Amino acid sequence: MSKKALITGITGQDGYYLAKTLFQKNYEVFGLIRGQNNPKKNLVEQELPFVKLIEADLTDQSSLVRAINYCQPDEVYNLAAISFVAYSFYAPQITFDITGKGVLNLLEAIRLTNNLDKIKFYQASTSEMFGGLEYNRQEKGYDEKALLHPRSPYGVAKVYGHYITRNYRESYGLFACSGILFNHESEKRGYEFVTRKITQAVARIKLGLQDHIELGNLDAKRDWGYAADYVEGMWQMLQQNNPEDFVLATGETHSVKDFLKAAFKEIGINDYQPYVKHNPAFMRPAEVDLLIGNSQKAESQLGWKRQVDFKQLVKLMVENDLAIEKQFVK
Repeated sequence: MSKKALITGITGQDGYYLAKTLFQKNYEVFGLIRGQNNPKKNLVEQELPFVKLIEADLTDQSSLVRAINYCQPDEVYNLAAISFVAYSFYAPQITFDITGKGVLNLLEAIRLTNNLDKIKFYQASTSEMFGGLEYNRQEKGYDEKALLHPRSPYGVAKVYGHYITRNYRESYGLFACSGILFNHESEKRGYEFVTRKITQAVARIKLGLQDHIELGNLDAKRDWGYAADYVEGMWQMLQQNNPEDFVLATGETHSVKDFLKAAFKEIGINDYQPYVKHNPAFMRPAEVDLLIGNSQKAESQLGWKRQVDFKQLVKLMVENDLAIEKQFVK
């Protein structure tokens, strides 16, 4: 008999790759979706026809109780969040309601349905919890023991979700894991994120559809991996005998400038500077300058290892956006 998995955030990048991964592992996959008229519902139904969609909302605990009672999952993956860091500065309250309190609502729904002994729970934590401060960083990058110092409402909300997950593990014996994932991108990344913004712009510049791109801080450095690699790690965490938290990262750091150089190189342009304009509107009130992770624990205990390197990631994203944007060339 196949296992059942419930995924929140099914309309996002990670939800897409995790659903495909679990389906390939013979899971029956359920996805939580907000509202009757969710604009992404049709797209999910087209791309993931095997997913059974359930209407529920992380801010409405009663709907979460109904969802769990309906699908009776063996595993719950909480990927839903207001995940665009810049937006969290403009909407801190809704960010906390979904990204922070929403975790509590889901955990309580598991407890109220008497599923503490049956369900394994995955919480999507984030490298943004570390804040990028040098004194907080270990020699080989941030690991599971590094201090948390979030620098955005998103990061603060994620810290709450991280600790409330740990609390339910320690208080109620729930098999609950937090995956502290560093930046992971893909062809399914939202266009508001800097990596996808760059690859889309590069594709459009190549095709003559636009002549420049506006960006904020080009010196910010991130640990960028491929989303499809990271969802495998999520699944591996819930297959262990005991629940623990794990960092997933590449252990390499690249700046936004590095990403620009690699993306423009894919279309035969070696000097990106004439095509890039600085826009101060894209600067964060509190910047995270450098994030680099240490996934040694995940590699040794889970056997996890990323498969796609930085250059391959950029190439995949540029080629994908070139294929999409060619549809708009007259």
